[in-house]
Amino acid sequence: MPFYKFIILFALLSISSLITAQTNDSQTLEVSDDDFTLMNALASRDLHNITDERWNIYSQATYISSVKDAFPAAYTNLNGTPNSLIPNTERSFTATATFYLGLKAWQGGEFYVAPEMISELPLSGLKGVGGAIYNFELQKNGTESATWYLPRALYRQTITFVGDSVQLQSGAMQLGGATSSRRFVFTGGNFSILDIFDKNTYAANLRQQFFNMAFMTNAAYDFAADARGYTTGFATELYYDNWAFRFARIAGPMNPNDLPVNFDLLNFYGDQVELEHQHELFGQPGAVRILAYRNRENMGSWSDAMAAFNADPAKNATTCSGFSYESPNATAPDLCWARKPNIKMGIGINIEQKVTEDLGLFFRGMVSDGKTEVYSYTSSDQSISLGAALKGLRWGRSKDSFGVGYAASWISKEHAAYLDMGGVDGFIGDGKINYHPEQVVDIYYQCHVFQSTWLSLDYQHLANPAYNSDRGPVNIYGGRVHFEF
Repeated sequence: MPFYKFIILFALLSISSLITAQTNDSQTLEVSDDDFTLMNALASRDLHNITDERWNIYSQATYISSVKDAFPAAYTNLNGTPNSLIPNTERSFTATATFYLGLKAWQGGEFYVAPEMISELPLSGLKGVGGAIYNFELQKNGTESATWYLPRALYRQTITFVGDSVQLQSGAMQLGGATSSRRFVFTGGNFSILDIFDKNTYAANLRQQFFNMAFMTNAAYDFAADARGYTTGFATELYYDNWAFRFARIAGPMNPNDLPVNFDLLNFYGDQVELEHQHELFGQPGAVRILAYRNRENMGSWSDAMAAFNADPAKNATTCSGFSYESPNATAPDLCWARKPNIKMGIGINIEQKVTEDLGLFFRGMVSDGKTEVYSYTSSDQSISLGAALKGLRWGRSKDSFGVGYAASWISKEHAAYLDMGGVDGFIGDGKINYHPEQVVDIYYQCHVFQSTWLSLDYQHLANPAYNSDRGPVNIYGGRVHFEF
């Protein structure tokens, strides 16, 4: 979608917010930049109780443009293997617009829907990068034509116990109101598991933070989801003062990295548990979260795919009649010959710590077992990410932010051996591999331009794309415009 069409579309869709933000004599309300939303505009006119909401509406729009420099590569798509990052200069973009609607039906009972649009053009067809995909908005089945869909439609029930009073702020997918520090929350329907699990103040809301997907969650967290990153299932949360415990069972795709979802949650599923503790360190808030997942899905193991090919070379990437990534390399193994019900597990840690009023640090790390294929997320079996985010208080730009992050991913020996034989997974496969960890440095500056509008510039240096030191490094430059109403 061209940028000007994206701006026109979002302007038309957000006209109600702009109209509501005017008084009867057409003078703009005195609303701060942070509060320039439809809900705050109505609250300023005593038309909405934002601290005890029965309903709310929010919206966002984001446009990201990325340019990749040409880079050195000893080979590309060797023997027809199709998943290399093209070494020529390329341009990519994504455009998204989302509406968030919430309704309180009864005490503790809430319903939410969030229709969304996406238009995208990835670099190299979204191939050739493992755990450090340069734009977190990219989806596996997106097109340049705008596509509307309903990724979130859910019911949430909260049961409170005796505890301290907590005020929930009005926001997207959250009704403002008082609750208890001790409560049980049930969520069921369509949602992203990252709406509930693995949150981080400094590296999670990437529409205002880093560009690279390695900072959205653990790259090795192969959470069950369709090709857009959403799922169907349920999640439970138990809050007890500074502690929280979460459990969820969610659906994965029928086929790896595909859009149709398998609703047979008794036989095929993704389970996750998370334990969180909020703390203060030298008077500054922080949190530690331990996250583990266990998937049971119809997926192939690297060892089984290689064994099938070695036993019978006719079982190669070109002869499978089932689901495959359509590699034309007849000399390579293929996961389609090895798919059966398998278990995949991983465990990770997520730490955030505020250091000063304007500076925060974060760290994530996860280890997955590395035995089976990547089914829903990025091509990574182990990952870390760390960095810092700084508000612009020191240079008189309190609503600006600056961030620096480093992320690295690894794959298992079996995964690397499979790629070295010319095999492919959902994202990577150059035909052979000179294995080294994939690494990225992501630096961004976000500038608050005016009410509800932010502009960002981003630079990424990607080393060993697809874990292959025979290719790269790659420099990627990005720009982002983000609106919230």
